[in-house]
Amino acid sequence: MLSQINLRILLACILLSALTFPKEMIVSQSGSINTITKAINLANDYDTILIKPGQYAEGNIIIDKKVKIIGEKFPLVDGKGIGEIFTVTSSNVHISGLIIKNSGISYLEENAGIKLKEVRNCSITNNKFIHNFFAVYLAKSADCIISDNYIEGERKREANSGNGIHIWYCRDITIENNKIFNHRDGIYFEFVRHGKIIDNHSERNLRYGLHFMFSDSCEYTNNTFENNGAGVAVMYTKNVLMYENHFLKNWGAASYGILLKDISDSQIEKNLFDENSIGLYMEGCSRVSIEQNNFTKNGWALKLMANSMENYFFDNNFVANSFDISTNSRQNFNTFEKNYWAEYDGYDLNKDGYGDVPFRPVTMFSMMIESHPTSLVLLHSLFIDILNIAESIIPAITPEALTDAKPRMRMVN
Repeated sequence: MLSQINLRILLACILLSALTFPKEMIVSQSGSINTITKAINLANDYDTILIKPGQYAEGNIIIDKKVKIIGEKFPLVDGKGIGEIFTVTSSNVHISGLIIKNSGISYLEENAGIKLKEVRNCSITNNKFIHNFFAVYLAKSADCIISDNYIEGERKREANSGNGIHIWYCRDITIENNKIFNHRDGIYFEFVRHGKIIDNHSERNLRYGLHFMFSDSCEYTNNTFENNGAGVAVMYTKNVLMYENHFLKNWGAASYGILLKDISDSQIEKNLFDENSIGLYMEGCSRVSIEQNNFTKNGWALKLMANSMENYFFDNNFVANSFDISTNSRQNFNTFEKNYWAEYDGYDLNKDGYGDVPFRPVTMFSMMIESHPTSLVLLHSLFIDILNIAESIIPAITPEALTDAKPRMRMVN
């Protein structure tokens, strides 16, 4: 027989367990809990909030508890164009399975479908973001994952469009397997450390598919950036790895596969630059290794400004570009070696796979266009072909030191 004291202790333990054990709360339009806000108010840390199918016209939802919010069959949370939809101020929050639509456009506030502020260990996965100002916004946060989301903006004007995924002043953030369309910038990084951008597809954004600044020691792997207004921009950064990405069809007067500005001690490897106005633009860059990339069918494969030094170009393929390299200097402080140039017409007498005559990839015409852009109308004319041949024999205005001493006879696989 339990004593009265022991019975009271047992009942107290049962009651305490009931109060603290994580539970599932169900939100449904016909139930007693019919709004997400009400569920959050009733929840305790580590509870799960399951949202049943339907449309929930809610916005300015504050998540200040460690909860999981999971949608069943993608219920719609519609902010009706007023303010923010979800604002997360607690760590250890997980949100998945929702359609999040119509956060408010503001010229003063960065309203988002989901904003995470000063949190850790949060995840935003498998959601659909439709017509939000910003879709996902992280500020002063760490150790978070944004993955498997579909993100689509309205693609009107830059002033009316925020970024698809915006990361500011964060550490150890992983952006993986998201599809992003029609925002201002698809992915934006500023003051980020140790970020990873993996397996994302960023297309038809008004400005950049990827735009990041002041973000050291980040990694970008196996992403596709296609048909964006100005391509991709990477600026004021060091220790960056960009590996096996695809930069496709970024056309326009100021469009690039990648624009690199003031980048140092970084690696650009095994990427595809195909059908861009400029495949790779480098200004103020140093100690960047550009290896095993494919430059195909670009207007300019590479534009290398005079203030870029000590960069290394090895084992790249340059095929079917209008211009392989353009520069604004007669000097060269970079190294080109063992690249394949489709325009090379030299010979390999000793059959070692490398041309016996160095290749000079900068043509006279490309130098002319730098100072007189309108001369581009003469492209493929016989007169220009004759000038280029003469310049290759007796260099007059092209950088004589910019040569590949061992051009490959066959493409790098």
